[in-house]
Amino acid sequence: MKPALLDEYPVHQSPLSMGRVASTDRNFYDRNYFNAHDRTGEVYLISGFGVYPNLSVTDAFVTVRHGDSQVAVRFSDALEERSMESKVGGYRLEVIEPLQKIRLICEHEDLSCDITWDGSFPAVLEEAHILMSGPRPILDASRFAQVGTWSGTVSVQGRDIPVDPETWVGTRDRSWGIRPVGEPDPQGRWTYENRGGHYWTYVPLRFDDFALVVIVQESQDGHRTLNHATRVFPDGRVEQLGWPRVEVTYRSGTRHPKSARIHLTTPKGEPLVVDVENLGFISLSHGAGYGGDPEWTHGEWRGENWSSSSVFDTTTPEFLSRLPYSTIDHVAKATIDGQVGWGMFEHAAMGRHDPSGFVGWVDMAP
Repeated sequence: MKPALLDEYPVHQSPLSMGRVASTDRNFYDRNYFNAHDRTGEVYLISGFGVYPNLSVTDAFVTVRHGDSQVAVRFSDALEERSMESKVGGYRLEVIEPLQKIRLICEHEDLSCDITWDGSFPAVLEEAHILMSGPRPILDASRFAQVGTWSGTVSVQGRDIPVDPETWVGTRDRSWGIRPVGEPDPQGRWTYENRGGHYWTYVPLRFDDFALVVIVQESQDGHRTLNHATRVFPDGRVEQLGWPRVEVTYRSGTRHPKSARIHLTTPKGEPLVVDVENLGFISLSHGAGYGGDPEWTHGEWRGENWSSSSVFDTTTPEFLSRLPYSTIDHVAKATIDGQVGWGMFEHAAMGRHDPSGFVGWVDMAP
């Protein structure tokens, strides 16, 4: 194996070349996630780029919801050796200023964009994310998050959309570690015994004077397995906001949240209440490669220089029927004591979740 570019720098953390990762787990990954919207809920973009060293695969996607259409393009290729370049097919990321400014370029006949991210507040390191399947961690990752603005242009289905930083906002994260990627693991005992339920809520928000990052992950009985609530200020101060309590209001007959109230607590013991209104949304299992996507999965080997695209009608019964078993990213409008903020409300309530009143996989909100 040739030495990787980073082997020239004093950044090693294991007795290995930078071309190898310390874990031999086939599911090791290293990826970026971005979202962008114009605060209306009518136009919403989500993108991701990942490398999977132990699978020798790299891939990326961009998906845009505009009106009732969700358009997705994907790129995948062989990962030869690791480097500081983030590109695959017609997709690339350019780090203009680390932790502050990133350019995202996608070139595809069905969907293209050239947009630049500018962080509004410092990035914050989230709590370590671990999810167990019996005695084995199926998710063991680190991640930092940031809120910011976007500038540039998006073109989708013949429509050119200007991206003005005065209006366009979004959130991003960088994560690395272990999570299910590529072809499925062999079936085994824990595959059959861990089918009870999974609850997830992730809410990064940008206000004028601060940013909020809230994460709640719970098992089927409501036991919390990940808890994170912080407020980030322009000078880099990070204020912990206790044990968030999330009240979700679902649309009748669905598991689709239309609004939420998040109860937080300041270090002085004062209540901090966030009211969230969900506007437009993107289903991550429709063309974006996340769990349950029948078209494509992150890290899956599709051959060299592979790409594809899809268009989804978000009003069809087939599209709607899969939403209760998907992670959904909503455009979020939030208020705290009259202050208005914008960001994302990411949510999944799959299977049983006792605190929400869901007893199985097929029951929906009354």
